[in-house]
Formats: sequence, structure tokens, C-alpha cells
Amino acid sequence: MSFMISGPSRVLGRATVDIPHILRTRHTSTESKASKANDLPLSGIRVLELGQLIAGPFAGQLLGQFGAEVIKVEPPKIGDPLRVWRELDVDGTSPWLRSIGRNKKSVAIDLRKTEGRELVKKLAIKSDIVLENFKPGTLEKWGMGPEDLRPHNPPLIFTRVSGYGQTGPWAQRPGYASVCEAESGFRFINGYPDAESGRLAGAPVRPNISLGDSVAGLHAAFGTVLALLSRQRQMASSNGEPQGKTVDVSIVESMLNLMEGIIPEYDRKGKIRGPSGSSVTGIVPTNAYPCRGDSPTQTAQEYVVIGGNGDTIYTRLMNAIGRPDLTGPDFQHNQHRVARQDEIELAISSWTSLHTADEVIEVMNDAGVPVGRVQSVKEVVENEQMVSRGAIKEVPVKDWTVKMQGTFPLIDGVDSQPVSAGPDLGYHTDQVLTEELNLTQQEIQELRKAGVIG
Repeated sequence: MSFMISGPSRVLGRATVDIPHILRTRHTSTESKASKANDLPLSGIRVLELGQLIAGPFAGQLLGQFGAEVIKVEPPKIGDPLRVWRELDVDGTSPWLRSIGRNKKSVAIDLRKTEGRELVKKLAIKSDIVLENFKPGTLEKWGMGPEDLRPHNPPLIFTRVSGYGQTGPWAQRPGYASVCEAESGFRFINGYPDAESGRLAGAPVRPNISLGDSVAGLHAAFGTVLALLSRQRQMASSNGEPQGKTVDVSIVESMLNLMEGIIPEYDRKGKIRGPSGSSVTGIVPTNAYPCRGDSPTQTAQEYVVIGGNGDTIYTRLMNAIGRPDLTGPDFQHNQHRVARQDEIELAISSWTSLHTADEVIEVMNDAGVPVGRVQSVKEVVENEQMVSRGAIKEVPVKDWTVKMQGTFPLIDGVDSQPVSAGPDLGYHTDQVLTEELNLTQQEIQELRKAGVIG
């Protein structure tokens, strides 16, 4: 079973390509959404998500939370590998997938088969955005790159996430987040310093999350919204049909974007910033400090983070811990305190070690000094601030619910909280192929029998 793409005929804003039998304007039932959903900033925007694992799907999650219709294409039988990563729920699916797949539709299509690629092409022609994180060149090999699809849908936006970007000598390298975090310089500054060289003493410390993937996903979502704004401007200018943009996101560059002043400091002063343990280079005091246990039998060390690096805040901090001798002209500004860092840090940690975390937090709050307990996920979920802000949402799955992060940032008048958890693999296959591509039940059965869809 094969379908051919014919010439375009569009209505701006959403591709409504006039292709015999299979491609027509969107079914009216999918256009009629609840008024609340229509108020979301990206309502009416369709995203075809072709990515797997973390970076691309996280970008899709962000877009879907703010109203975009996200159709996630997954391989039949297997699905996104994230479905079976880490902890599995009673149905064998990862709760993580239920979170990152929130508000999405799952369509199981085998892109390795010609017929599967034809179906996905037609969905792309009726979409606003194609979001993918394949190895550069993969979509072109399949005849699904920007040059293949834009003749049929000129305003189509391609958001592409990869390790090193679509161009350059490293473009074809496999680029996982962990490797790109290292190549960006990020890993070099995380860990504990060697006393003599200031460079890493041992292996760098890794954040226990796939940070590079999530940061790249944020950049991808941001770049996609910028491309949508550009398209909107082109439409408003009445200079003909708008042309879609390609958003090229690399994990290594996304991590590089987080590196603050490290590059200009190296360029102008020759400084190579190294690791700094639980503090941060050149800003004093801001660190994690040990606290006394609540009881003599408590063995696990508790820590609080105190940020006393503002000039007036520092004075309040030292007065609160009974060390006014460490205030005055010799400690007035940050550069003075950097020169006396060891003395200052010893004074603070000596004081916190005599008090419980609760006692430290109470004293710091009374003094107006930023302080926070180093919390586990259990404490985060139960945190009164998180609860009062609705930061943790309980979303229904089947006959149970799963807690997940809410939608951030909060926007006045926009209710963008999770509507549904990530669906089962292929849950929306028949619906999408019927309503969007006008396939008959017989055609769907034939495709399923041939293993093209799941």
C-alpha cells in the first residue's frame, strides 16, 4: 500500500493540502476543542514529533503544555525506548514516559518501511512543525527533509536536535548528552578541585539527570516559538506565502550557552575556571553547609545551602551567627570576601554544624538571608511552597494517577497544566489516520497486517 504526495494547496496557519483521497482539511471534530484549550498560547499549532528519548520529546512536552497538538510518531511494538527506562509501573510502562508524553497523541508507524514514511510525510504536510532528533541526514535519506517537504508546505518549521548540530566536521558523530556535557566544558567545572593545580581532583561529578538533553529541549522549544513568531510576521507583512525556518539545536551548544562568563574571562584574563566543590568560583559566601542531626541516632548528614553573597545580606548573615568580627571594610564587597573565603566558610560551617537544619533555616529566615534545605524528592513533593503553587500535579493514567511536575512558567490567565498523561503506544493511531488522512478501516487493517502501523 503506497500513497504519493501531489502538489500543494494551502490555507495559511495550518497546512490543508489538497491531495486526492488521503489528504484533506482537518476533520471538524479535531478542531472543536474546549474553550480553555483554545485560550492557550499555542492552540491551533500542530507539532509532528519524530524524536525519541529525551531532548526532542522534552521540547514536544513544553510545546504541548502550552496548547500545541503534538502527534508523537513511535515505532510499532517497541515505541520510544523511554517507555521501559528506569522504574516501571504496574502496566510495564515508565512513569517518566507518562510525564514527558503528557498531552500528546501516540501514533505507531514504522519509518523503516516506505509506506510508513509516506504516511508520516502526509502528516508533516498537514503540520506546522516537524520536531526531530535523529542523526543529521537521516530524514534526508528517507526523503523527509526540509527540501523534500517544504515544496508541499512552504511554512513548515523544522526543529532539529542533535549532538553537535546539522553542520560542521562533528555533525555525523553520535552525540549523547553525557558526552556533549563533557565537550562543552560543563563537566570540567563540576567536582572537587585539586589543591595544587585547581583542576579536577578525580572524575568530574555528574548531575544525576540527563541535563544536556533537557537544556537542549528548552532551546528547541524556545527556537520553535521564535520561528513561529517569524512566520507570523511574514504573514502579517502580506509579502506572499511565509517560508518556514529550520531551527538547528545542538546539545553541546545548548550546554555552552549555560557557561556564563567563562569564555570572556578566559579571553580577557587567561583564566581557566576549574571545579569548586559545592561553592561557586569567585562568589563568597554561597555554599552547602553541614547541620547537626535532629537526634543522636541520626547518621545521615543534612545540608543547607546559604546564599550570603549580597553585600548587605552578608553582614546580616555574620551578625546572625555571632561573627560581627568578620564584617566591616575588609569584608564589604565580594572581591574582599573572595580573598578571605577560607576564613568565612569555616566560620559559617562551624556554626551550622552546631544546629539542626530547621534551626539554621529559622535563624536565616529571621535575618533575611537566602537559605534552603537540600531536599530529596519525597521532601520536594511534600513541600508546602510546591503544594501551594500547584507545582506537582496528579494526572490520571488508567485506574491510577501519577504525580508529575506542573507546567512552568506560569502565565497570567493561561491554564496550561497537564490534561492527560502520556498515552499507551499507538493509542491514537486509528484516530489520526482516520481523521487526518481519511484512511478507511480496511486500509488501516491492511497497513497493520503489513506491520506498517501498530
